[in-house]
Amino acid sequence: MDLTDSPQLAAYRQQVRQWLADNRGSAPAEKPGLHVSDIEPFRAWQRCLAEEGLVGVTWPVEHGGQGLGMIEQAVINSELHRVGLPGALDIIGIGNLGPTVIVHGTPSQKERHLRPLLLGDEIWCQLFSEPGAGSDLAGIRTRAVRTEEGWRLNGQKVWTTNAQHAAFGLLLARTDASVPKHRGLTVFILPMAAPGVEVRPLRQLTGAAAFNEVFIDDVLLPKEAVLGEVGDGWTVAMTCLMYERFNLLTMLDQIGWQPSLFLEPLQQGFPDHLRQRLASVIVDMLAVRYSGHRALSKVANGDLPGPEAGLGKITLVDAAIRGAQVITEALGPSALDGQWGYLLAEMQGLRSGGGTDEILLTTIGERVLGLPAEPRVDKDRAFHEL
Repeated sequence: MDLTDSPQLAAYRQQVRQWLADNRGSAPAEKPGLHVSDIEPFRAWQRCLAEEGLVGVTWPVEHGGQGLGMIEQAVINSELHRVGLPGALDIIGIGNLGPTVIVHGTPSQKERHLRPLLLGDEIWCQLFSEPGAGSDLAGIRTRAVRTEEGWRLNGQKVWTTNAQHAAFGLLLARTDASVPKHRGLTVFILPMAAPGVEVRPLRQLTGAAAFNEVFIDDVLLPKEAVLGEVGDGWTVAMTCLMYERFNLLTMLDQIGWQPSLFLEPLQQGFPDHLRQRLASVIVDMLAVRYSGHRALSKVANGDLPGPEAGLGKITLVDAAIRGAQVITEALGPSALDGQWGYLLAEMQGLRSGGGTDEILLTTIGERVLGLPAEPRVDKDRAFHEL
């Protein structure tokens, strides 16, 4: 792992840095939260970045990207963070969903959707998780039934980011319950304005409504809405989640709860026992950052990020919770009105988001440490028998 820029990468970084310095007046005054209500300034900024080639840089050139690597994307993210500017509004669409359409989409799907997605004209969302199928994603119960014209969909999705702004979503549905649960799944491109689609915000402990639940009631889709092959939705979904893992590696310097967040409180004269606990938090966060850089270096060399990346997520969220706990203990009730109370409330949900601690630890145990797999009653059984 080399933490220094090559001459070519240093030149690219300087190019990005200069453009941001020259164009920061076009950026919104603040970074978007997941619950931002007025997205238009951020949509316009995404278009500005995209026209300069700073959005979707890993996308192939023929689809509007630059054909560059994850390292260049990490440089862009780092430079944006350095000067306090927002990146693309639709990071899920650009980082996860668009690349999935590039891999599995038909020529007409790519022509219709990729350019508006890149420019921010159309926001996308990911419709995977359900009330009874989060960690066990293959257990989804949203159904898609064939009709003469295409498909009829019924079900419910939950924890959907950007659904309130989205023009389209990638939806995972069950099209065949007579086969084991990882088969018989299909991914659809769902127009969020289609009759029968209802989006409801989910109010969180923080007071924000960063996520949504989405109800699908007799939604009719044409045959052309299928992404990939009918019955091969698990492959498409795993492509999307793989890109999500890639995307996170490029954002190591953008995470709001990073080591520098805790440096100022560490210098405020807290008692030694609290300073010791804060120092432990900072050490863990730095360890995650450098482990992430190592994983990014592997990706740059053509390898895939392994399941051990889940350990970084567990460690980072745990460290952020511990840090917020220390500071709220030191500051008392006054901390609850500021960023520390918000951080403490926000982090609890992230123990589940992106994979629960238990699921990630099981994956690490089986695939990294080589421990025996947990017994499963659903293997090789038709879904309707479960």
